[in-house]
Amino acid sequence: MKPTKTLIVCSVAMFATAGAQAADLSVKAKAVEYVKICSLYGAGFYYIPGTDTCIRLSGYTRAWLGIATNSLAVPADSGLGGAHNRLSNYYTSRARQSLNIDTRTATEYGLVRTYAQLVFSWTSGGTTGLPGGGTVNSTTGPTLGVYDAFIQFAGFTFGRAQSQFSAPWADYPGNWYELQGSGGWERVNQVSYTADFGQGITASLSAQDQVQSYQANIWNVSGATAAGLSTGNYGASDFGGSRAPDLVAMVRVDQAWGLFQASVAAHDNHAAYYGATEVTGHPADKWGWAGQLALSIKNIPTGPGDTINMAGVYTKGASRYSVNSFMNTTFANYGGTSVAGAYQSIGLAGLSDSVFVAGAGQELTTTYGFNGGYTHNWDPRWATALYGGLVAVRHNDTAKAYICGAFVAGLALSSGLAGCNPDFNYATVGTYTSWTPVKGLTFLAEVNYTMLDQKYASGSTVTMPAQAAIAKPAGFYELKNQNSLTMLLHAQRNW
Repeated sequence: MKPTKTLIVCSVAMFATAGAQAADLSVKAKAVEYVKICSLYGAGFYYIPGTDTCIRLSGYTRAWLGIATNSLAVPADSGLGGAHNRLSNYYTSRARQSLNIDTRTATEYGLVRTYAQLVFSWTSGGTTGLPGGGTVNSTTGPTLGVYDAFIQFAGFTFGRAQSQFSAPWADYPGNWYELQGSGGWERVNQVSYTADFGQGITASLSAQDQVQSYQANIWNVSGATAAGLSTGNYGASDFGGSRAPDLVAMVRVDQAWGLFQASVAAHDNHAAYYGATEVTGHPADKWGWAGQLALSIKNIPTGPGDTINMAGVYTKGASRYSVNSFMNTTFANYGGTSVAGAYQSIGLAGLSDSVFVAGAGQELTTTYGFNGGYTHNWDPRWATALYGGLVAVRHNDTAKAYICGAFVAGLALSSGLAGCNPDFNYATVGTYTSWTPVKGLTFLAEVNYTMLDQKYASGSTVTMPAQAAIAKPAGFYELKNQNSLTMLLHAQRNW
């Protein structure tokens, strides 16, 4: 047993020594694949390791503070903001983080690009009245938004991107507030083709979703109620299902001197039923349309980088192309009054694509508007902008008769049918100044003044039901033009 035991011990020692020597031998490590700079598409692009696809990550962090409004970059013209009482916010705040993901791949068929802009926001809330009395606090809280998500290939764009109808500056010709009259900043799902003719000349054809951003109201006035009329709803909402996308065509010249663009859109108004069931019948579809001319002038004599942007738009049955979807379509803005017996004054207005009554066809609403902005750079760090815009909303005589019949009966308009006119104008003017102390960091302050010019006869009163959500009592109110002064404070770091 002794010789055997000695042999085993020696064998273990021998293998241990061999293992130790093997561990000392150098082992060839796998090559590390470092991220390489991609210079094909500009600064910030890198090759995704192991691929021939380039990627660029960017984004921003933003802090907003809106003063005298319940919404960010939207006037206080309806709901809690328009109430102008103790339930209205003196300020509303928002924090936001954006992440932009841009990938590009050169192929034998041309460039393949994908782009996504994702935003995560936290917005403060407000206070709402309860039907039985008292109030409750509500917080908008965290929201995840998908601003862009599209694929581009061989001139085509598939997915969510800025509408081909819009000018490149969209609703911001010289401001940060949402501004009507230019055709909509909104991103929209689409299938588009853009032809590039060189020298900055392009043309696009597009089929885009109409539902989320490009529908105002289709009102069945036969379903109007006093509660709805008192908020600017001139009927029961009567949308049918989606039948056809909006069709858009655009031509653009973008050169060193500036930009010119002409765009048109066709919009199908597809209503549901006159009543609660299929047997009640329905109005036929009616196509509306919108047209826009936009102009940008660069390198003007007032200073390097100064610009003038302007756009005019006309719509018939496609009102969201002149009033963007961030703005309200119903307005109930309260103020003071000098009319004896009236509790307060109110400006009432409603925006629609079409209106109808049971048994009749749709009557399309007409809008036209203009906006413009001038931006002056005092130096590389300071800039100031002035801007303004106006949109006019008009109904034909048949539509007025429908709406006024409901309005007089529902709210007891003191001036009767003769004093009823649901047409209105909406205008805004403002200015901002921004300071960029270091590259990518901007602080901005903006003041905005809006005016609701309603067309009901001067001195007319209405009998309003109680508005529990905004603590307004039932009683007589004067119909009167209203205005709103708000301010926006803004800090943003781009990366």
